[in-house]
Amino acid sequence: MTPSQLRAFHLVAESGSFSAAARQSGASQPNLSGQVTALEKAYGVRLFDRRGRSVLPTETGRQLHGITTRLFALQDEARALLEGEQSVTRGHLRIAADSAHHVVPIMAALRRRAPLTFALAIDNSAIVLERLLRHEADVAVMAKSISDPRLHALRLRSDRIVLFVPSGHPLARRRRVPLAAVAEQELVLRERGSITREVLEQAMAAADIRPSAIAEVQTREGVREAVAAGFGIGAVFESELGDDRRFRSIVVSDADLGVAEYAVCLQERRRVALVRAFMDEALRLAS
Repeated sequence: MTPSQLRAFHLVAESGSFSAAARQSGASQPNLSGQVTALEKAYGVRLFDRRGRSVLPTETGRQLHGITTRLFALQDEARALLEGEQSVTRGHLRIAADSAHHVVPIMAALRRRAPLTFALAIDNSAIVLERLLRHEADVAVMAKSISDPRLHALRLRSDRIVLFVPSGHPLARRRRVPLAAVAEQELVLRERGSITREVLEQAMAAADIRPSAIAEVQTREGVREAVAAGFGIGAVFESELGDDRRFRSIVVSDADLGVAEYAVCLQERRRVALVRAFMDEALRLAS
């Protein structure tokens, strides 16, 4: 096993194909293929299933990818330590977020500083946290409050969860309602793992309030369209509802539905130049 073989494997696993890895790294495709093949032959294992132009890691490949991710993260950390406070001039940042609304302004601010590239994955807060801990993302932006010594978190902003209904709904003329207004009503909520759903369900459970049914929808956009189609009452961060004339937002008057959004990174990677730049920009925008 050589460092170049591990690097070649890691590049291909990150990119999903030999051709994409070659383009992104500047190495030749035959060289990357040769390095990976040599690694497979040396240990008598198969690391990728070849599927046309793309590749999919085998179970051994997935486990090795977890190791190489940590290995090269430490290499980045060592480089950041030796480079000190040098400015970021280029790079690729992997971001996981539970909403594009809160993270895109940070990305835009970074782009104004340097010609960076980004990979942005949007999912619920539970999966976002999992991606960060598995080194599948360099930084994260999410609403989940955490107290984990492995993580460094920066509070970006405070928000609250509001209900929203179509403009023709019986509740549409009311600006504020008690939480009991959702009792025996149909709700449209994100999947489990969503902070919006978690906070609302905890408040309903504490007040012994039960909806008549919950329609579970995977994405925020899906929730909005289901509410617009009359499937029930939706819940959303107040800042995310926007100016959509199809809906009316309603504040819950007697329950604490306050939430906050955080920028998060691994403690061990705080000194990596791109991670540090992202967190610095998040702090600037938060203040």
